[in-house]
Amino acid sequence: MQMFPAFLLVFCRITSFIIVAPILSSRSVPKTVKIGLAFFVSLIVFLTVGFDTKVTADATYILAIIREIFAGLLIGYTSYMFFTIVQTSGSFMDMQMGFGIANIVDPITGASAPMLGNLKFMLMMLVFLSVNGHHYLLAAIMDSYKWLPLDNNLFQVYYGGDVTQFLTRTFADTFLLALQISAPIVVAMFLTDFGLALLARTAPQYNVFVIGIPIKILIGLAMLVILLPGFSALFQLIFDNMFEALEKLFTILKTPS
Repeated sequence: MQMFPAFLLVFCRITSFIIVAPILSSRSVPKTVKIGLAFFVSLIVFLTVGFDTKVTADATYILAIIREIFAGLLIGYTSYMFFTIVQTSGSFMDMQMGFGIANIVDPITGASAPMLGNLKFMLMMLVFLSVNGHHYLLAAIMDSYKWLPLDNNLFQVYYGGDVTQFLTRTFADTFLLALQISAPIVVAMFLTDFGLALLARTAPQYNVFVIGIPIKILIGLAMLVILLPGFSALFQLIFDNMFEALEKLFTILKTPS
């Protein structure tokens, strides 16, 4: 019972990480599974890492709980931003192809998601699970205690502004990746619109609004079929960037000894 306050801090960080981490935070995963996974991972971390720091349940203990929750949320949110790349790029593609009006509710996240973005998100999730990416995520949160122990100064790091700068830079990088992924189809749709505009000027008898939508959908789907074989290398690039970003985050959050 004397070690229970320290175990509770570990449980708070692991639980907050699982709430926002990709794959693990999915609505398709039952809440009881999430709680059980958080408990057993916390127990494994507590028994393997070993904490020499004595934690007392005094008035500052509430601040310690908030600090650990923020640490878990920050690590999970950083990894989740790279999974939103395919959703953002799919939204750009849908707007150009005419699928923007047919956005569907994603059963995984519970929010409105683009059709192509939802397709690529499911493919990315399958690839991530096939390469045991969820194991690497759990290993990352377990290794975070080497960089950010229980007696950390996370609030001072927040006050320094390095975390805000890192999140802003990471968000800009992920948005740039989304633009680069959607660029082939967006450019193809622009050239299609340009060709339809020339057709409307040279042959006014053709109703461009009637023939334009199916042509753009066919060209967009053809481009998507051509680009599908390269998605594996693309997902590998996203995963590499994600783990590099987590390493940078741990370096920023590192508590000096």
